[in-house]
Amino acid sequence: MDPPLFLLAFNGKFFMARRALRKIDPTLDLDRYLKLPGDLPRPWDAEQLFGRLAPLEVEVGSGKGLFMESAATTAPTHSFLGIEIATKYARFAAAKLARQQLANAVMVQGDAQPIFADLLPANSLAAVHVYFPDPWWKKRHHKRRVLNEVFVAHVERVLVPGGSLHYWTDVHERFDETLELLATKTALAGPLEVVERPAMHELDYRTHFERRMRLAALPVYRAEFRKA
Repeated sequence: MDPPLFLLAFNGKFFMARRALRKIDPTLDLDRYLKLPGDLPRPWDAEQLFGRLAPLEVEVGSGKGLFMESAATTAPTHSFLGIEIATKYARFAAAKLARQQLANAVMVQGDAQPIFADLLPANSLAAVHVYFPDPWWKKRHHKRRVLNEVFVAHVERVLVPGGSLHYWTDVHERFDETLELLATKTALAGPLEVVERPAMHELDYRTHFERRMRLAALPVYRAEFRKA
């Protein structure tokens, strides 16, 4: 059973503390599932990375990798690239993929901003997933927010026509700001409503963070945007 959840306060706002990660099985071979940005094909070649051509989806900020594991399992005809800047979380997520031997998923330990700006070509992604990004509360840290004016322009560029941006957060203020940013700085259609569905089992959630929020009866704000 998981230990009890608890809240920490910062500047009058409450957030949920992360639990310590479980140890990774040292016998797992992560070479196939964990890459650095320099390991990615240049120029970009998804077929070289995954060994096949398939619709590609990218998750920015994969955390513990629940989405990557469940999406790669339930959508085997798609390929999934997860980008996580924190080394320990990227390794943890890659270990999940390795245990399940999910050949259609790869984790990258690095910063998503230059990967989108310098590597991914136009019209190359079927979907971009951004779930519960760090809100960076302090004003001097706002430039670190992943969904900024430059990044959303790259999201629009790399999506195929009909491709989707999936954005979820637990911060209402950031949700409204991001929706306004997407409306004014991109031509993506939306926000499209995303209805919360009941979880069918303990890990039937998009991410671990969503699970924690919902088990604590805290709100989650969801939106989808689509490239015309």
